Amino acid sequence: MKRTFPHFLLAIVGALAVAAAASAQEPFTNLVGPVAAGAVKWKAGDALEVPYILWGGDVATFHANGGLNTKAGSVYQKLGLNLKLRAGDDFVGQVKRYMAGDTPFLRGEMRMLGLASEVIGSDPRTKAVVFMQMTWSAGDHMVSRSQLKTLSDLKGKKIALQKGGPHIGMLDDILNTAKFTWKDVTVVWTDDITGDKGPAALFRKDASIDACMAISPDMIGLTGGLDQTGSGAEGTVKGARVLVSTANMSRSIADVYACRKDFYDANREVVDKFMAGYLKACEEVLDHKAEYEKKGASPAYKAILQQTQDIYGKEVIATLEVDAHGLISDSRFVGLPGNVVFFTHKGNPDGFDAKSKAALDLVMTQGWAKVRAGLLAPTLDAEKLTRLGGLTKTAATVKAGPETTDPNLFKDPGSDRTIYFFTINFEPNQETFEADVYGPEFQRVVDLASRFGNAAIAVRGHTDPTKTLYDLVQAGMEKGVLQRSGRPGAYEYFIEGKKLEWTDSKRIEELLKKGAFDGAKSGNPHETMQAALNLSQARASAVRDAVVKYSKDKGFLLNAAQLQPAGVGILEPLIHKPKNPDEAKKNMRVEFRILRVTAEASKTGDFDF
Repeated sequence: MKRTFPHFLLAIVGALAVAAAASAQEPFTNLVGPVAAGAVKWKAGDALEVPYILWGGDVATFHANGGLNTKAGSVYQKLGLNLKLRAGDDFVGQVKRYMAGDTPFLRGEMRMLGLASEVIGSDPRTKAVVFMQMTWSAGDHMVSRSQLKTLSDLKGKKIALQKGGPHIGMLDDILNTAKFTWKDVTVVWTDDITGDKGPAALFRKDASIDACMAISPDMIGLTGGLDQTGSGAEGTVKGARVLVSTANMSRSIADVYACRKDFYDANREVVDKFMAGYLKACEEVLDHKAEYEKKGASPAYKAILQQTQDIYGKEVIATLEVDAHGLISDSRFVGLPGNVVFFTHKGNPDGFDAKSKAALDLVMTQGWAKVRAGLLAPTLDAEKLTRLGGLTKTAATVKAGPETTDPNLFKDPGSDRTIYFFTINFEPNQETFEADVYGPEFQRVVDLASRFGNAAIAVRGHTDPTKTLYDLVQAGMEKGVLQRSGRPGAYEYFIEGKKLEWTDSKRIEELLKKGAFDGAKSGNPHETMQAALNLSQARASAVRDAVVKYSKDKGFLLNAAQLQPAGVGILEPLIHKPKNPDEAKKNMRVEFRILRVTAEASKTGDFDF
């Protein structure tokens, strides 16, 4: 079933007022103000306060609890927990209650915890143990104007971004992908993530804003849909399109729960039960969701959707089938297997260690914190969690990789599918690629494959066209199908009454395939072109295999099926008619191209990690 994007908040963003840009991102200590750490105000038998935010992953928390207060017969009640769920979309307010001891829990995203790290790390009792990953996001986007084609076009551009929210980390990932820094773009800060003080409103109002970070309903309002371009009708912005989305960059935003260290140490059983109950609720929500999508009806899932609307309100969740279901569908639940991979697999480039380091690097580099205060990992006991929660989906599986019925997707993907690409060059006829030489490039591919977990990466081999063009001229002149005019060094060639342009690789390919130059004694350029295509395919496959071997040797996680080799041959030279060997070598390359694939072209399991 095609994933449906949530329309909640569309009524709000449909009639936007003038948006005022906020001042620059401040250190989190300034936003929180002076706070003193207090003891957790909870004792056994009391209701334990747990924050939640507006996100599909939190629906499993509601389901486990039976509502905002623990309901008899719910997953959490059966585990002996008594919880009071409290809205926590005001993250600064969350941190204040956490520091004061009103709740031992924080609900956020890894880079949001990084922003708060100096505050929450200021007292040994309040250091954050990030004990559970809930989801990866598939519902956050960068929307751009039409002149931006790939991430490489972001340099020097103005980007609207909410202060203190989850999109700070997403933008950091985008800039890192394109090998840019925050100094390469101009950030225009907004106070809110949506509404009339959000990035989408500013993008709509101010034509100088080149791109904005947006949640799904705002994205739909600007563009008309994930794979669409705004026409200017029905409230869309003409030319607006999604430049990159967590639908493809699926390892960017990691939603997590964290716990104060003093509470974690003193009440580990409570924390484990909370995690086990959440994971069990994830299994149930996904089972009911699958039944709904397969049969078109599921009383249990309808009850989950109704509960979601009841908690968030009809002004936020207007409909069950579109808005509540879409909210859940924008969340990629990771379950117990994903938590094991996130917290314990040392070869995971988007695991806890890597995400924690990236979060702290960001706040220190940008001057948003003065003290590097680390986030703590949990002691994960998968067997205990399985037993406590009665979990059934505990086996780690790997996605089969992108699927497509279009055989030309990787050979000729088109610019609309391309999110970003980079190339590495090789020597003539090179067939082996050693990690000692290309290790940094291979590591970059591994990192990008993980970050863009729901995108395809085409490994596209290219060859130099010089030998094919030389054979074409010799055969064409011998057969008389080519007419030449001009002087040496500046010849022009004509065929079938039309000038032959060396930049028109497609026409040259068509002429060769038609056999226009076959039969000449001087050689057969059609065979030369085919040999170049075979070489480019072999080169692409060899590089792909070298990356897979590099990943395996280093112990890194890599879904090998995500990398698809394709030979391009002579069709896309950087220099169409090289003048010397150095120019010809620039055409001898392999290109790594990150490609959008549709929901139908991606195969996912129950849990995405």
